[in-house]
Amino acid sequence: MAHNRCRAHLLAMSMPDRDSLYRFVFDDAGVRGELVYLDAAWQAVLATHPYPAPVRRQLGEALAAVQLLAGTFKLAGSLILQIQGDGPLRTLVAQASQGRTLRGLGRWQGEVPEQPLGAVFGDGRLVITIEPIRGERYQGIVPLAGADLAGALEAYFGASEQIPTRLWLTADERRAAGLMLQRLPAAHGSREDWERIGLLAQTLTPSELTSLAAEDLLYRLFHEERVRLFEPDPVAFRCTCSRGRVQDVLRALGRAEVEVLLAEQGAIAVDCEFCNRHYRLDSIDALKLFSDGPAHQAPPSRH
Repeated sequence: MAHNRCRAHLLAMSMPDRDSLYRFVFDDAGVRGELVYLDAAWQAVLATHPYPAPVRRQLGEALAAVQLLAGTFKLAGSLILQIQGDGPLRTLVAQASQGRTLRGLGRWQGEVPEQPLGAVFGDGRLVITIEPIRGERYQGIVPLAGADLAGALEAYFGASEQIPTRLWLTADERRAAGLMLQRLPAAHGSREDWERIGLLAQTLTPSELTSLAAEDLLYRLFHEERVRLFEPDPVAFRCTCSRGRVQDVLRALGRAEVEVLLAEQGAIAVDCEFCNRHYRLDSIDALKLFSDGPAHQAPPSRH
């Protein structure tokens, strides 16, 4: 496809790019890609806590990344990206669930530097967890390595999944966005094709990633390649906490432990760190859980 015909094809689609996950493929190169924009979903996450700018940047990049990673699976469940370290930014959690919903949070202590990754998280580890509704839970854990989160995830895919992967991530106070390329394992493309497309993508700037519409961005980078851009999936913020899940946690603790908490506090209060929702159970409500039996079989919350 000539580059002018490619641009005409892409522009004719006229698709919105707010809170969307796009998939595309290079037909002649054996490479697939994804592009994600987070706008209202990102603002909903920012509304939960007053994150300082360095934490905000890391969290936004993690949310864009987890949605890109989830896009590689037909996910019936959730995918969780977590970084834990002994540096100023102690914990970063980003979760993508079926239906293209996400949530995330960060915990920090003291002043957090902008970069590099080692100074932000200290000695840390990167954990990728897949929790299917049915089937076995999968977890991959690697030491945190790389100059930034994109580099750490590329190292993860190289070590754990052995899938050549490149990522570009960025976030500001308005938008979080990400681009991912993966080499297809059984594709007809060559190593030279993979390297050429990677070099083209390497010219992408953070401002272009946050400001260009999907079709314009792909044309800017790959106008001499055969690119097929598919219909986008909408992405939204959604927290999975509920009163029922809180009740399940209390049942799992057991009546004796709940009675101790009630004796100490008079009531049981639970705050969701992801969405700031507050749940309160007085002694009657809490003890009633053990006389009525479980109301449903939802798994306990992991807050």
